[in-house]
Amino acid sequence: MVAPTAQRVALHTSPQANARIHEETERNIAYYSCLGRQAIERRLTELDREWDIERALEANAASATLFGFIMGTVWNRKWFILPGIVGGFLLQHTIDGWCPPLPIMRRLGFRTAQEIEYERHALLRALEKSTA
Repeated sequence: MVAPTAQRVALHTSPQANARIHEETERNIAYYSCLGRQAIERRLTELDREWDIERALEANAASATLFGFIMGTVWNRKWFILPGIVGGFLLQHTIDGWCPPLPIMRRLGFRTAQEIEYERHALLRALEKSTA
């Protein structure tokens, strides 16, 4: 069964990693909300630059594919298997929402676009309250 797009990463992430990411997001919201308008605006700018898990996985896959292609060209043709494996993992992630780097990247704190947007909207609400 294909997981719904908005939930597929969270469904394939350990409950502990999901909880840690959610708790950190809630701490960020509480912290920046107490600091006032300038801090909230600064945090919103940071959120605009934050890479979500999809972008990080794409960059990871592209880097590994390019590396395998270069190594296969200049060193040994056996390296050409790496882009094939990476392509398979990326296809698996596209369909199912899971691939081998996903658990590692989630433990490192990479969030979904939905998780980043949750923090953004909460901070925008706090910003509206501070100007009212």
